[in-house]
Amino acid sequence: MIRSIARGLALALALLFALPAAADVPVHLRVIKGSKKGPAKMDPSLEPLRRQLSSLAYVRWELADDEQRVLVKGKVESVKLPNGEEVTLAISDETEAKVTFEVTVAARKTQSRLTIEKGQRIVHQVSGEKDGSAFFLTVIAWPDPRLP
Repeated sequence: MIRSIARGLALALALLFALPAAADVPVHLRVIKGSKKGPAKMDPSLEPLRRQLSSLAYVRWELADDEQRVLVKGKVESVKLPNGEEVTLAISDETEAKVTFEVTVAARKTQSRLTIEKGQRIVHQVSGEKDGSAFFLTVIAWPDPRLP
């Protein structure tokens, strides 16, 4: 009787530890402002983004917020934009080398699913254009700590 209870307990513990745990995904988040007005200019801290940003119609780029966070699948994180709007970011799927984010902007009634590989970057417009300017969210999953 005691042996069967011990075996049952051991089996239950083995199953518990065999279940995949929600992994933490470190991310580097930036809120940036793009503007079509004024002379071309890029905040020096955004230089690593130059290739992606240069393909957009905006010519001035300013950093509005820069932070490191750790996201967990199933947990929603909020990012406040300088214009008062809020963007939510959540992991909807994750593997060892890829992660899928859901980016929601309630004020614009939009939701996007974006999948990137380890070390890749998303640049996603998260506000409507007003007076020639808009806000963008950039996200790097598992950022290289040696890079800015």
